[in-house]
Amino acid sequence: MKNKQIHPSIFYTIIILYLEVLLKLVMTKQIFNLGILYLVIFTIPIIVLLTILTKSFNPKVNRVLSIIIMLIVSILFGVQFVYFTLFSVPFSFSSIGMADQALDFITIIKDTLIKYWYYILAILAPFIIFCIFQKKINYERNTAKRTLANLVSFIVLYLATFTVLIPNQQSSKQLYFNVDNPIAIIDRFGMLTYTKIDVKRQLFGYEAEILLDTDYPTEPTPEPEPEEIVYGDNVLEIDFEAKASNKKAIQQINNFVSAQTPTSKHEYTGMFEGKNLIFILAEGFNEIAVDEVRTPTLYKMINEGFVFKNFYSPVHLSTTGGEFQAVTGLIPTQESLTLWKKEKPTVRYALGNAFGNIGYRTQAYHNWTHTYYKRQVTMKTLGFNNYIGCGNGLEKEMNCGWLPYDTDMINVTTPKYLGKEGNFMTYYITVSGHSPYNSGSRPARRYIKEVTGEYSTAVKYYLASQMELDRAVEQLIKNLEASGELDNTVIALVGDHYPYTLSTNEVNEVSTYTKDGVVEVNKSNFIIWNNQMEEPIIVDKVGSQIDVLPTLLNLFGIEYDSRLIIGKDILSNGECLAIFSNYSWVSDYGTYFANKKKFVPKEGVTLENQEEYVNAIKNRVSNYYSISKLIMDNDYYDYILGSEW
Repeated sequence: MKNKQIHPSIFYTIIILYLEVLLKLVMTKQIFNLGILYLVIFTIPIIVLLTILTKSFNPKVNRVLSIIIMLIVSILFGVQFVYFTLFSVPFSFSSIGMADQALDFITIIKDTLIKYWYYILAILAPFIIFCIFQKKINYERNTAKRTLANLVSFIVLYLATFTVLIPNQQSSKQLYFNVDNPIAIIDRFGMLTYTKIDVKRQLFGYEAEILLDTDYPTEPTPEPEPEEIVYGDNVLEIDFEAKASNKKAIQQINNFVSAQTPTSKHEYTGMFEGKNLIFILAEGFNEIAVDEVRTPTLYKMINEGFVFKNFYSPVHLSTTGGEFQAVTGLIPTQESLTLWKKEKPTVRYALGNAFGNIGYRTQAYHNWTHTYYKRQVTMKTLGFNNYIGCGNGLEKEMNCGWLPYDTDMINVTTPKYLGKEGNFMTYYITVSGHSPYNSGSRPARRYIKEVTGEYSTAVKYYLASQMELDRAVEQLIKNLEASGELDNTVIALVGDHYPYTLSTNEVNEVSTYTKDGVVEVNKSNFIIWNNQMEEPIIVDKVGSQIDVLPTLLNLFGIEYDSRLIIGKDILSNGECLAIFSNYSWVSDYGTYFANKKKFVPKEGVTLENQEEYVNAIKNRVSNYYSISKLIMDNDYYDYILGSEW
């Protein structure tokens, strides 16, 4: 008697739901919430469709097709796991525009696969089991009547999924159609549904929704006494009525921006007016790297300039996301970064453009491939037409082999702009602190013997790599002093992201307090230093990378409209938010963990209307993502400012 065979839909159901739950757990650290119900509801039609596809041909074709589909599904989940582990956001097809740099991540990807082999095995195991049990699966072709019935079932089930998208605040309907929050979409609907939504948005686009921006209480601390000096606001004269548009997206931005309260100028406005600026985006730099003995120059600058006690460098798609935040003041998405690399938008307030507009000589240098992240394009958008990296000139003056020394870049580039007439604004992107943190890093090998302490190997090499950054900054200061430009030059430094190839446990080997893996692991330093500052200026206010640009613009007395930039001057009266890729956030009142939907007030802070406050900030965070995207999609700065700025 022939053994009874199993219908393939049973395997599809078990495998897909298993993979969905596994990835949901990895990305959101939770399973049992409302999303698990939605996930099942939205996954059932997919399973029915797969069943139709693999029961419509002869058994041999059905078997091969089934194996191919399950292999693709397994690979898709595997890719999402690796991508999320590296960049803290799910993979989107919009990021294919950055695929030209994939080869540079081969070592990191390999290390990730080795480090998390048990997850990879857990993802591939169902496919292996599926292949083993092939002979027990019934691949007989369905009758035309059964196929039709299955097709009708698919259509009914698919349409029925939309009935559960009930509109409400931060609703599933908004998430499905109008909100760009990949992790929340996966949490609510599952990875396969997210993939469907992502593909649809890449092909046909979508309208980002601006949520109601409500007021919220801010009374935990007493209101300060009115100041006698009125400094005015960082705002330009923009006639939004005259700039009204029939284009919905433009009008959405107009309505949002015009309703924003501009940040005020203050006692530090124009503090550095007329001085030079050297801005450093430091690869992998984080507060755990700073030590009075290992990194004395960085330690000195952090504690003698502006001292930002609550600054964060949130990971948004690796270095390119960190760079985008710091030099544009906007929040990056995979779509906006891809657009940025096509030289389409005019980012008027970007660092090079802002200083170039007031007559500064602007130049940028990177001691790695000059086309990395398409910087040969993005540097022009940022206002750096004089950009040199390895491949368009720097390789002739220094060793550009993996990994180059930051000190070499400083020594060969400072003669290009020091001692020249007029003010300068120089932008450095370092690379010595790049992972992997092992003996494959030349800069780390240079200092590894000087790293003492009971640290794991990866942590030791990371700390050694940051010593190279410290020596580079030290050399920069020496070169400035020798040229007579030190007194008249401000050095600003910010990390692109924390060393995310280190585990949270490894980060905590060095941290002075226990960090979580979502928010506090991103806490870092922001250096603004000039040797003429008589004493440090302590800033307790929360800030992050999106606040870097407006803070610098105000310090240098550059006129700008604070309503047009998502980030805020950290030194102003505007409330700053540190916003993370999973929509978690930190404010001066507490921390919101999006994966847990939990708000933790800061010690000593009491909010009488906490729920209202949290909902209002959640809306604001969602709007900041939407507005950042809309600004890039619609080249908004060019539209609203024209040639006037």
